[in-house]
Amino acid sequence: MTQSSTTPVPPPANRWLQLLFGIICMCMIANMQYGWTFFVNPIQERHGWDRAAIQVAFTLFVVTETWLVPIEGWFVDKYGPRVVTLAGGLMCGLAWVINAYADSLTLLYVGAVIGGTGAGAVYGTCVGNSLKWFPDRRGLAAGLTAMGFGAGSALTVVPIQAVIHHYGYESAFLWFGLGQGLIVMLIALFLVAPKKGQVPEIARVSQSRRDFSPGEMVRTPIFWVMYAMFVMMAAGGLMATAQLGPIAKDFHIADVPVSLFGITLPALTFAATIDRVLNGVTRPLFGWISDHIGRENTMFLSFGIEGVGIYMLSQFGHDPIMFVILTGLVFFAWGEIYSLFPATCGDTFGSKYAATNAGLLYTAKGTAALIVPYTSILTTMTGSWHAVFLAAAALNILAALMAIFVLKPMRHAYTRAPAAPETEPKTATAH
Repeated sequence: MTQSSTTPVPPPANRWLQLLFGIICMCMIANMQYGWTFFVNPIQERHGWDRAAIQVAFTLFVVTETWLVPIEGWFVDKYGPRVVTLAGGLMCGLAWVINAYADSLTLLYVGAVIGGTGAGAVYGTCVGNSLKWFPDRRGLAAGLTAMGFGAGSALTVVPIQAVIHHYGYESAFLWFGLGQGLIVMLIALFLVAPKKGQVPEIARVSQSRRDFSPGEMVRTPIFWVMYAMFVMMAAGGLMATAQLGPIAKDFHIADVPVSLFGITLPALTFAATIDRVLNGVTRPLFGWISDHIGRENTMFLSFGIEGVGIYMLSQFGHDPIMFVILTGLVFFAWGEIYSLFPATCGDTFGSKYAATNAGLLYTAKGTAALIVPYTSILTTMTGSWHAVFLAAAALNILAALMAIFVLKPMRHAYTRAPAAPETEPKTATAH
């Protein structure tokens, strides 16, 4: 490969550095979703707002974080990752500053919308960029990138809780918001997309022989099968993410000391810390596994574990130790959806429009988020979390079965289909 003197091409090893930059950015926006549960009760105590009304902010965050990603992905595919990530980092910082001063639900919702838009820009850019840099290891690359979002908040669980306890939740929003936003903006300056010929083309799993445009993709039945499965899986995990604090409080175990692995912490703090670590580790782990045994087989395994874990949490979660262990299992078997679905999307629909196409599929998370406020309402109506847990477990088992009996045969037909003659020259090298 020759390099132009005016447009030098980085060596192939540069893709690992690009992957690292994406992971760091994802770590910086992780608290916006996974740290939210620590703010719900303090906000309610300070203002007296209804819990379900407060959780609408979480739903707005997730909806805007996901549903706008296709638009942000289009900008990434057209203009590159740098400008989109810069704007995203700015909005992420601004959002938590707004939350710090929000004295009404309306202002809290405004912060959620701005934060969701910014987080989606960062998330969609980093995942899409990893799919482009690693067509040969999409499961692993998407998993490592998504790991930053899943586990990135683990180290700040205790600090955020300490700041909330000693200085108030407003200070936690302000300080962490400014710090996280500035770091994302700094890292964004170093993000680039791969140039022609920079990435290998050896695939370990079956992949499409052509690149589907976003418009072509959404007209295929297989896209909507994946979308439905994504919604089913995301719903239960988002419920656990948003409601972990309220669930622990209602189970009367939030502050009960738990000793495991030589460490003693309150049950909620312990669970939140372990959950975030496992939620991060599972993403590259199951992504790597899927690179070797296939996406659908891995989905069946992990989705089934998730369904069983949620059901067991409903039965044994009132015990502090079991609460910590079972929430860890739930997050471990849930987080991999953020590596498996993007990788499957890239395999099925190609690399050229990877950021936009993965973003369109990612909107399923926003659709699932619409369910979260109703979990509080259902719990209030029934007097317990039992019905919510059973519904979430059932959806996960259904998704596991769909992976094998619906998605697998459909995707086999797509990846084996011959490429259209006019698209073959375009896909001879990755973009």
